[in-house]
Amino acid sequence: MNKLLLITVLAGTGILGSINSATAQVAGSSTTVGVAITESNSIASGWSVKRTILGSTIYNDLGEKIGKVKDLIISPDRQVSYAIIAAGGFVGIGSHDVAISVSLLEEQSGRLVMPGATKESIRVMPHFEYATSTSRRDAFISKTELDLTRARDEIALLHKKADAGSVDFKTALEAKINASQVELDATTARLSTLKNAGVDHWREFEASVSNANRRLRKSLIEASA
Repeated sequence: MNKLLLITVLAGTGILGSINSATAQVAGSSTTVGVAITESNSIASGWSVKRTILGSTIYNDLGEKIGKVKDLIISPDRQVSYAIIAAGGFVGIGSHDVAISVSLLEEQSGRLVMPGATKESIRVMPHFEYATSTSRRDAFISKTELDLTRARDEIALLHKKADAGSVDFKTALEAKINASQVELDATTARLSTLKNAGVDHWREFEASVSNANRRLRKSLIEASA
């Protein structure tokens, strides 16, 4: 019984025939692109997303139809993480897309199977909706604001720690606290700029906020050491 190999670069045809060398290197860098011939052969023996995954019916281990693969979601770490299953029509609940971890899917005799799945288990799964630019922006802002709140709490604790120490200890720690406060203020200001940019332009400021937040975390770690 084989687990699905859902990641494949052979979704089209003729790819192996176009490989002239085992690997290629990007000019002016040490980055190697492509895969070795032996790796290509291994990939070719896997499952093609285009040919055998997308649109395929999903069954449970009783042979009942659970749904069809509508899409694959690639997580930020660039690994295929979830299959989006269109369950409507099979379980009598209308259009109902759900996200299922690919680790739950298996290949059995040419079929895609989700062992243990039932119509009821699909029915109660949360409806999957694609993230919009607005929802991604709101999630990023919420996470950053939570990080800032935690940073303020940590700085407050550091002040208490400084007050409880000797004069020399307090002086040294307050210097670190001041450095963290500067980073906190910088991150807060950049987040404010992102908020004011609006939905259509917030991604232009995302990296700046993330980098400032990382510097803030590093500063707090150093202050707490």
